[in-house]
Amino acid sequence: MPSVSSRGRGRRTINEINMVPFIDVMLVLLIIFMVTAPLITPSLIDLPSVGKASRQPDRVIQVVIAKGDGLSVKQDETTASVTLADLARTVKQAQGAKDSIAAANTAVVISADKNVRYEKVVEVMDTLQRAGVQRVGLSVQLAN
Repeated sequence: MPSVSSRGRGRRTINEINMVPFIDVMLVLLIIFMVTAPLITPSLIDLPSVGKASRQPDRVIQVVIAKGDGLSVKQDETTASVTLADLARTVKQAQGAKDSIAAANTAVVISADKNVRYEKVVEVMDTLQRAGVQRVGLSVQLAN
């Protein structure tokens, strides 16, 4: 019940909130957090690191995605335009699929224009991985 004070003629209620219990609870919580915070051990996250591969690729095949979603495959000095349906076959031929050792040590790098939708890049990566291409990477160009 609210406390009642008698001033003057009638009885009035005091419209103030008692802050003492609130402050007591907050101080107890503060002490609990101050005591338990040093006892909590920070968890370690094992992030992958970027480093040099154990063996550098013998050859690099570059798949270029142009602004208009056009695909081309660059190998050495030759460039050939391909469709998404023919991409896996073209890359496998460029790797030399009959020689599995050479195919395993041939890297495929995807280079895309900055205006290309990310969905198109993922679609190309998915096509290559479903075809069994082992080493697929993305080309990154750092801004100056």
